Amino acid sequence: MVGVRLYDLPVTTRVPLKFGSETLTAVTCARACVTVRDAKGRTAEGWGETPLSVQWVWPSTLAYAPRETALRDLMAALAQAWLNHDCSGHPIDLGYRFSRDRLHPVLDAFNQSSGLAEDVPHLAALVAMSVLDLATHDAYGKLHGTDTFATLDAEHIRHALPDMLEPAEGSDVRFDGTHISDTLVDDVPTALPAWHLVGGLDALSDADRTGDEPDDGYPVTLEQWIKTDGLTSLKIKLRGNDAAWDYDRLIRVGGLALPMGVDALTADFNCTVTEPAYVNEILDRLKADEPAIYERMMYVEQPFPYDLEAHRIDVHSVSERKPLFLDESAHDWTFVRLGKSLGWSGVALKTCKTLTGALLSACWAKAHGMPLMVQDLTNPMLAQVPHCRLAAHVGTIRGVETNGMQFYPEASAPEAKVHPGLYRRRNGRVDLSTIQGPGMGYRVDEIDRVLPDPSLVIGEG
Repeated sequence: MVGVRLYDLPVTTRVPLKFGSETLTAVTCARACVTVRDAKGRTAEGWGETPLSVQWVWPSTLAYAPRETALRDLMAALAQAWLNHDCSGHPIDLGYRFSRDRLHPVLDAFNQSSGLAEDVPHLAALVAMSVLDLATHDAYGKLHGTDTFATLDAEHIRHALPDMLEPAEGSDVRFDGTHISDTLVDDVPTALPAWHLVGGLDALSDADRTGDEPDDGYPVTLEQWIKTDGLTSLKIKLRGNDAAWDYDRLIRVGGLALPMGVDALTADFNCTVTEPAYVNEILDRLKADEPAIYERMMYVEQPFPYDLEAHRIDVHSVSERKPLFLDESAHDWTFVRLGKSLGWSGVALKTCKTLTGALLSACWAKAHGMPLMVQDLTNPMLAQVPHCRLAAHVGTIRGVETNGMQFYPEASAPEAKVHPGLYRRRNGRVDLSTIQGPGMGYRVDEIDRVLPDPSLVIGEG
């Protein structure tokens, strides 16, 4: 790597998005351009992007502004360390070694000097690193004139899976002789079922409207979204600390959606639950009183706190009722391994925790019989491309969560002209068929987006 440029792209939501006790109304999307050079002197530029959803990556009572500033400053520190990291090879090799050897020293040094009342958490550091990791994957593919996902084999990656992963204690899993390419699906789909996020603040029908909804031509109620986009899969945001409200919300959403053709649901309890009994009682009541809704509940997403090491809750009783998926806690494969020992049954991957980490977690999880989903961080613009591609290549229980078109559809207008099916859901699906070319297949040269001046330029390129 010989150069890094960072860009800040501010976006305002059309409707608020609630994360735990906080509400997101605006976000900065971080974009990185990484320049790489091979031993022959050839160079290539690659791009990576993610929203810096501070409320999700760093839940806290600290004010939003200092958290966002710290996250952007940390990204700059990581960019310098990324450029100076003394290694070569495939982005998997680079990302794996950087996460193992450099991420925490950079984060610890930053936290010691920040002067903030609390430390930037591990999850936030992964998000800050992810744009660099994604951009390097894109650049490597371009350098070799091939698709990024076609490089995940023994021909390109120095480390085999036994060098990077360890099986669960006592299991008969062996990674000997296997590579990431062995985990990917053989027949990669060009369209995926799309999961829609039903936020805790969302109006379900016209009866819920307050008059404050935007008048911008896009749907404002769940009922309208189902009709307009042909939705069949809904992720229902719950409170996790108000059982009566949560149960009523599930009933209201299911009662409206199932007659309209929705046949898949999941419940997201917002990481605020501390006792499995809270979830179990809701599921048991659903099964007894609302069996149709219960049957369509495909999985339950991360009810329990982010820090899996500090909150080692035995969750086998929840997994016995419905598949229970790690999300915020699944920082990397080692946390997936810990989660499995506690009773978690599946993993929700996110590209914002680095594509390298997501792929290695997918390999570990699939080898141990854990099903996968790919969850959204409300990805607009370039961030949508690797997000959907990850879901298509690793194979999920059902498509991909994608909700950028709900909260800031116009943010992706230039990208949508090149990839129209990727930024609008039709017949309940997103279309990946326009993604093509070397690297991630962004087709950046065809996207008419004027970038602001870089917030940071290091090295060449």
